[in-house]
Amino acid sequence: MAPQIRIEKKFHNGLADVMQDITNTGFWPTTLVSPPTPPPDLHWHRMEAHGYVMDGTTWILDGETGKKLIIEPGDKLIIPTGALHIEGEGEEDVTYIVAIPTTQTLTQAFELLLPDHPERPQ
Repeated sequence: MAPQIRIEKKFHNGLADVMQDITNTGFWPTTLVSPPTPPPDLHWHRMEAHGYVMDGTTWILDGETGKKLIIEPGDKLIIPTGALHIEGEGEEDVTYIVAIPTTQTLTQAFELLLPDHPERPQ
């Protein structure tokens, strides 16, 4: 089965909870403020990413199920390596703490790879 995104609703109550979870995972954190922008095409990334929604509400489309999932403050979004998805266009800025397993720029970590890319895990 192809990897699927997951949302853990009401996962955290603020920065202290987020930082404790990141410590537990061993991932590297950074902050991302995502302004309202048109969504990209269906894609995947080469590495797992965890997004902790701190402020704002938006949606993400699970490319495997076709379900549009709402994410809001307190939620943890888990995007496994190879999971097809589309980040939605919110009506406001959405602030995330984003954690990835290695030290890279967000541009490197979140390269948009098309569904038929030959490196996509199955």
